[in-house]
Parts: sequence; structure tokens; C-alpha cells
Amino acid sequence: MQWELNTDKPVYLQLVEQIQAGIISGIYKAGDKLPSVRELATEATVSPNTMQRAMTELERHGLVYANRTSGRFITSDENLIKKLKKQHITEITRDYLDRMELLGLQLDETISFITEVSESNNNKNSV
Repeated sequence: MQWELNTDKPVYLQLVEQIQAGIISGIYKAGDKLPSVRELATEATVSPNTMQRAMTELERHGLVYANRTSGRFITSDENLIKKLKKQHITEITRDYLDRMELLGLQLDETISFITEVSESNNNKNSV
């Protein structure tokens, strides 16, 4: 997994968001065993304490669970993952629509623009 961290917000929250993105995009599948906290921390170049804090937050949300003898696993609750994905998509869409509104676009203009870009992208990919 590619880790992208910045100074905009606490590192552990960025880790939570990136692991959530990995879950909803299918990088981590329902029921998958996660690498150890130490392995993930090394991979993300953060302290094990920071990664542990992120894991604790993910457990609190029910996305990850710990098995004392086997490590941590992604939830097997497909509905929870679908719900998280829908929430994430809704947030991104609302943010996009808010930005388009700030640029002075009405909803119908935004939809028209999305259609135009999508068609252009489809034509580019089919060549």
C-alpha cells in the first residue's frame, strides 16, 4: 500500500483514512489478515505507537478486529464495508458539488461537464 502523509491533520487519522480507503477499494478484502502493527508502521514510516492508535480507531469503528493469538483482521461484515464506501463516495461528491458551486456552476452545468469529461475519457481509453 502506498502511504501518503502530510501535515494537514494528525498522522493517525491519515492512517485511518488510508486503511479505510484500502478496505473500500478492495486492497484489503473482508476477512483478510492485516500485517502486524510493527510491519505497517515500518511500511508507512511512522512509529508503532501511531499505527497502534490508528488500529484502535479502526477497531472502534468495527472495520478491524483483533484476535489475541492471530493478529488483526478486516471485518467480514460486507454491509459495513458497503456502508462505509457509500459514505465516502457521498462525502467526495458533496465536496465536488460545493466546489463547482463556488465556481459559479449550477447543478445542470456540473452534470453536463461531468458527462463531457467522462465521454472524452472513454474515447481516450478506447483508442
